[in-house]
Amino acid sequence: MTFQLSYLQNYFSAKYPPTNFSTNFIRRNFISIKKSIDSTKSKKYDENNFSNLSVKQFNPKKALNKFVISNLDTDKSFFSTFSSNRINHDVTTNINEKQKQINKLVQDLEDQQKYPIDEKPFLIKDLITPYLHSDYQNLQKQIAYHLEYTLPRNSKKLETFGTYLATSYTIRDRLLQLSHDTQKLYNEKKVKQACYISIEYLMGRFLRNAVLNLNLEEKYEQALAGLGYAMEDIYDEEQDPALGNGGLGRLAACFLDTLATHNYPAWGYGLKYNYGLFKQSIGKEGEQVEKTDVWLDFPYPFMIEDHFIRYPIGFYGSIETYVDEETKGTRFKWKPSEYVIAQANDILIPGYGTDNTNTLRLWSCRPIEKLDFDKFSLGDFKGASVQRINAENITNILYPNDNEIAGKELRFKQQYFLVAATLHDIIRRLKEQKRTIYELPDFVAIQLNDTHPTLAIPELLRILLDEEKLTWDEAWGITERTFSYTNHTILPEALEKWPVKLMSHLLPRHMQLIEAINWKFLEKIRKIENDKGQLTKRMSLIENSRDTLVRMAWLSVVGSHKVNGVSDIHTNILKNDVFQDFHNYYPNKFVNVTNGVTPRRWLHACNPKLSELITDTLKSNDWIYDLSHLSKLREYADNEEYQLKWAAIKQYNKKKLQRYIKKELNIEIGCEDVIYDIQIKRIHEYKRQLMNVLASIHFYLKLKKMSKEEKKKVQRRVSFIAGKAAPGYIVAKKIIKLINCVSKVINNDPEIGDLFKVIFIPNYSVTLAELLIPASDVSEHISTPGCEASGTSNMKFVLNGGLILGTYDGANLEIMENSGEENVFAFGITAKEVPQIKQNNIEKGAWHLMPKELQDILGIIEEGTFGDPEDFHGLLEELKGVDRYITGNDFIPYIKALDDVMSTYQNHQKWWRMSILGCAGSGWLSSDRTIKEYAEKIWDIQPCPLPKFESENQLGLNNSFCTIENYNQSKKNDIKKLLENQNVNDKFRRVYKIMYQLEEQFNKDN
Repeated sequence: MTFQLSYLQNYFSAKYPPTNFSTNFIRRNFISIKKSIDSTKSKKYDENNFSNLSVKQFNPKKALNKFVISNLDTDKSFFSTFSSNRINHDVTTNINEKQKQINKLVQDLEDQQKYPIDEKPFLIKDLITPYLHSDYQNLQKQIAYHLEYTLPRNSKKLETFGTYLATSYTIRDRLLQLSHDTQKLYNEKKVKQACYISIEYLMGRFLRNAVLNLNLEEKYEQALAGLGYAMEDIYDEEQDPALGNGGLGRLAACFLDTLATHNYPAWGYGLKYNYGLFKQSIGKEGEQVEKTDVWLDFPYPFMIEDHFIRYPIGFYGSIETYVDEETKGTRFKWKPSEYVIAQANDILIPGYGTDNTNTLRLWSCRPIEKLDFDKFSLGDFKGASVQRINAENITNILYPNDNEIAGKELRFKQQYFLVAATLHDIIRRLKEQKRTIYELPDFVAIQLNDTHPTLAIPELLRILLDEEKLTWDEAWGITERTFSYTNHTILPEALEKWPVKLMSHLLPRHMQLIEAINWKFLEKIRKIENDKGQLTKRMSLIENSRDTLVRMAWLSVVGSHKVNGVSDIHTNILKNDVFQDFHNYYPNKFVNVTNGVTPRRWLHACNPKLSELITDTLKSNDWIYDLSHLSKLREYADNEEYQLKWAAIKQYNKKKLQRYIKKELNIEIGCEDVIYDIQIKRIHEYKRQLMNVLASIHFYLKLKKMSKEEKKKVQRRVSFIAGKAAPGYIVAKKIIKLINCVSKVINNDPEIGDLFKVIFIPNYSVTLAELLIPASDVSEHISTPGCEASGTSNMKFVLNGGLILGTYDGANLEIMENSGEENVFAFGITAKEVPQIKQNNIEKGAWHLMPKELQDILGIIEEGTFGDPEDFHGLLEELKGVDRYITGNDFIPYIKALDDVMSTYQNHQKWWRMSILGCAGSGWLSSDRTIKEYAEKIWDIQPCPLPKFESENQLGLNNSFCTIENYNQSKKNDIKKLLENQNVNDKFRRVYKIMYQLEEQFNKDN
């Protein structure tokens, strides 16, 4: 940039009017000004020589001010001449001539500028490679680039983990390109989007799933083989992201996959946990040991920290009132006394067979001030970091133990932090589209995944009332139309309730709003009730018990336009029991949407051999996108040759699990003609892992009484159990200890040998499930009827050809309906029978109603056969007392069902027929069907696919579009038309643009 006289003129004119004075002052004193502002240079300037004068060498404003101040007193004659209008005309003419010469020289300097600024600069995207080539040679170069420059590692010294990271970065690069195109399309079309808010996402390993969805596995295998690596070795380097724990988080992850695959515009919102739940190991006495899950020791390559997206989130403080100048009404304003920063971290979710790539945005918590410098300077080093520690604690751990008040406060902060940051982000994106706050329900449908995000309801109401200045009716109407709520449990203890005292302290304005919502809602209820206040007491959002509590599920129902259960039986229980009063008042608000699982991960990715067989059988892989195609497998169920292929794949998967058990637990197990019986779930009393281990003791005692000849006829079986118990759930932790104590006795009894094994596999994860599920012969889903909302692990097992041993609960019923009840080992009581049985147990005592076989087993435990009986005292006393989860009533039917499993397995033809028919009937269990129902029944959103081209050959390309030879001259006009087509994918538009420019250049050169 060069020095311009006009700059000084304009600057001086603004600072020292009038204009004539400032202009003439500069003209007359130009040489002096130049000398003053370039005093550091030795060269002398005159009117005809100032070509080297550059803005880089001075600050014009400072230099001119300094010169003017120093010359005002010494130039009085000029001022007096000017003020008296005694300027000689000849002198003025002379000055004007010099000014023209100067202007000409200045113009010459501008023309000589080496790199002139383009008035219409290229957009950044025009300078970026339109898409990344995916032939194996280019993949190798991209992997090498990331090894050398991103990690950085010397690409000549490859290591497996470094190669995994570099490979992952090449996938991330592709997802970034697709994500940019996807978001651009959504914004241009202003489509309504779904926003799924969940406290957890159990994602599993990302690399394999992304490579498969992008249809690049074969190319990556070839590229990595050339670098000396097998693809499986690279996959094994990835650690599961510690962002979830159980079915709630895994369901959310399945939904994200389906939303992208079927081109639905959607975002996921959650929290980036630094350490997740915990890493589980088993102690010497069989107890659960919890260790920190340091999953972010290395940067997670698929997570992109967006430093430009951050919001302040407040806590505590007070409420101020003031009079609105426009409406003259009273308004409220929350003044938080503590703030933290919500920082965005994005994981990009690719769809299968589409370019659509959605975003999972995870919030991490940062302090406003990382270090209190004053405290640090005074030597209070711990105190100097308190603000940072307190902020980071909010997103350190998933589900912090809330047995103590500090834990409750932290968990409550965590929930508010999630929804406040999310709503900030949603409203920002709304306004970026130049849309008003009144359009929010048409811009987004927000789904509350259980009650953890319920605080979003009062938070949105606060924003609309206090910040957007809407009336109550306007704000509440927008709030109710925006939210919908999924209930995942009917257990009273799992329906969240927060103390009013805690909420008033942490979020005073929100508590005030909840009280207002409650008052307005109950006013409507009072008009219809006729039971002397009992209805308002039952429906009140605030429970006046020993501790006054806010009923978060109640608030979710009132503040949402739709409420859904997750299986037929669960939704009916919500309507007729848990939310009966609300259903009577809002008969059209409640709907059912049965859960589902994504076939991309839970068959195509985790069971590739079975995936290949199905594709070969159906002569198409359309089933990966539309699982209903699996119904065509029914015609092969009785084909003996096909059954053998099916059985071979199952045994192949069992061998993989066999090797894992040997390597990780040093336990030898067989896999040929051995039933692999698997129960993998979060450890909880209602899921009845306790009944499973009690049945194992029963079978063990039965084997001990057998003769050698009788043992030869016994069907061999291995019982696998995996799952974590919440750190504060003492009973669940005792169940884990009992399982391991029983396992130790059975597995080391020489009389039993390999007839029966009990194995607890520690640190259950998605990756472990991907190993266990394909290897399962039979899986157990034995929850107390009416307690399991749905369950999705049962769906994954049946999809992979595993048979179900289960109760009449949750999605088990719908599996029976679709796969045939004759292909499920069902047993036990129904949900309708549960209340009467519980009442009988209370009145008569569960011990007296318990079968003798179970009484004997409890007695053997109390004798110390499986360790110190004191460790299990509380566990056994609950069974003897009230037996809340009906173990006694279901125990004998459960034993008989297990016997039926073992006898059926010995009829191989019947077993494999049941297995194939189970899989063939599982099309309805896809999350693709689930999301379609959400989109139609609740969200009112439509697919918005990026235009997709079948192949690069459509562009006349052959791995490189940057040479004229690679496309036909005759396509020039077609390309020009495509450039003008608004529906063309932005990625390909850039390709066309470059091709067209090359054509033009080619014509000029020739």
